[in-house]
Amino acid sequence: MRNLLIWPALALVTVGCAPDTAAPARAAERFHAALSAHHEDAACAMLTRKTAEKLPDPGQTCAEALREAKLGPGGSVTSVSVWGDAAQVRLAGDTLFLHRFTDGWRVKAAGCEPVRDLPYDCEVED
Repeated sequence: MRNLLIWPALALVTVGCAPDTAAPARAAERFHAALSAHHEDAACAMLTRKTAEKLPDPGQTCAEALREAKLGPGGSVTSVSVWGDAAQVRLAGDTLFLHRFTDGWRVKAAGCEPVRDLPYDCEVED
């Protein structure tokens, strides 16, 4: 009888350790939804502070820079990988990297494409 009580406890621990992939996926989808609706200011608000500050050229706003960025069309989520406070979300037309903050997931890089033996090359990044 004692062993039966241990199994549910282990199951709870195992489930509790699984990374939440839904939240970063939703953040990536919201980012691309804002871009496709031409709400670049809203999309800028979904970027990490460092990415939003680095993105625009001098004299340009973040929204203007996003309008000029060559980002894929987004689309449906094809895969999500989470490592602690970092995540990669692959959409049908784009790959994004996100970071989790106390207020939720924010886009750290977008428009990313793999480069053979190197890290991703991203159109928008910090």
